[in-house]
Amino acid sequence: MKPCVKNKKLIAWLALDALDVRQAQTLREHIATCEGCRCYLAEISNVTKRLAAAEAIPDVQTSESFHRKVAGRLRETKPDSIGEIVAAYLAGLNWRVALPAVAALVVIGVALGAWRQPPKMAVSPHPATQITLVTSTDFDLAPTLANYQRVANQSLAGLDALLTQQGNQALPPMPIYTASTRTLANGSF
Repeated sequence: MKPCVKNKKLIAWLALDALDVRQAQTLREHIATCEGCRCYLAEISNVTKRLAAAEAIPDVQTSESFHRKVAGRLRETKPDSIGEIVAAYLAGLNWRVALPAVAALVVIGVALGAWRQPPKMAVSPHPATQITLVTSTDFDLAPTLANYQRVANQSLAGLDALLTQQGNQALPPMPIYTASTRTLANGSF
């Protein structure tokens, strides 16, 4: 069984007795419940005991090839994937605490979202924007886009009738400008 990824280094420091009291106590509580970390601590403790019991030979010299091999092996070891790190973190969470905390955050988020929205008020049409029904005899509307849209919202047949009626009306007399009258209208040129 594999140890928790986030605890590997701490377990090694625990085996060397290099953690402070609070960290050691917290880690020992975790090790009591996690079989993978417990086995890893036993292995690391065995290695540290053997290293402490081994005789130190001060005159041993290592070769350059040995250093290259060790460095090559260190480069070959791949770091834990993000998935393994996240899985180990999630496995180490205390869900009895985490779930209520997440639920509380969701409730607070919903409350803040509801608080920031303006209160909904009863919609009463503004007197200037009240819609009046256009009857078939009421085609003396001004030719504006708003009037056309209002009639079209009521019925497309009414819009067709209004456009036909307005298209058949004679245009009011308008002055006709030509190049010769324009120069006279502007005065001196």
